[in-house]
Amino acid sequence: MTAAMVRAEGVRKHFGGLEVLKGIDLTVERGQVCCLLGPSGSGKSTFLRCINHLEKVDGGRLTVDGELVGYRQHGTKLHELREREVAQRRRDIGMVFQRFNLFPHMTALQNVMEAPVKVGAVPRNEAHERAQQLLAQVGLADRGHHYPAELSGGQQQRVAIARALAMQPKLMLFDEPTSALDPELVGDVLDVMRQLAADGMTMVVVTHEIGFAREVGDTAVFMDDGVVVEAGDPRRVLVDPEQDRTRAFLSKVL
Repeated sequence: MTAAMVRAEGVRKHFGGLEVLKGIDLTVERGQVCCLLGPSGSGKSTFLRCINHLEKVDGGRLTVDGELVGYRQHGTKLHELREREVAQRRRDIGMVFQRFNLFPHMTALQNVMEAPVKVGAVPRNEAHERAQQLLAQVGLADRGHHYPAELSGGQQQRVAIARALAMQPKLMLFDEPTSALDPELVGDVLDVMRQLAADGMTMVVVTHEIGFAREVGDTAVFMDDGVVVEAGDPRRVLVDPEQDRTRAFLSKVL
């Protein structure tokens, strides 16, 4: 029996005296799309950042592909990995942020090539060919030599997705990837994400796009105040939720 791609068991996180995650239990199987929904401040983005150790968990266990995130276990004790070891494991996890975070002084092609060349030690000609393929995959084959300032927000976000895919990750994390976009640009980004899901990429997506979650998600997880309130098949959770808190949230966003 293969390990789940993501498994969280009682995950807790606090910032000073504020407990942001209060014991998250969640499993994402290989090839699944898990959509995290909920109001601002519910802990969704913090949990996503814990998955690739951008935030350190303060309690519980979190594994990706069967390996602890950010820690090594000796007996009953957990020991934090060195930053270099964390970075090595993080290469298997692609992340796309709300803001695109592209290098402004590099073209789209150079942005996508950068990590494979500098981190992955991929030969430049090989990285160049792969970057061209990825830009074509996200519908930007003719934009490789454009700088971020010359691209629309939706195009920049698609470059960011191509850049995350360049390291050939086994897991993709999306933190509200369309929330900074003008409404007419959202569709192109969601189309790329739909195709990734169809290709079998395991994805955890923090989103307010209810239609996308219902159509593409294998699991919808509604979070509020640092806990999972309800989780299950999106067609049930988003159409006929069991919890009053979920119903109240959906009544305001649908």
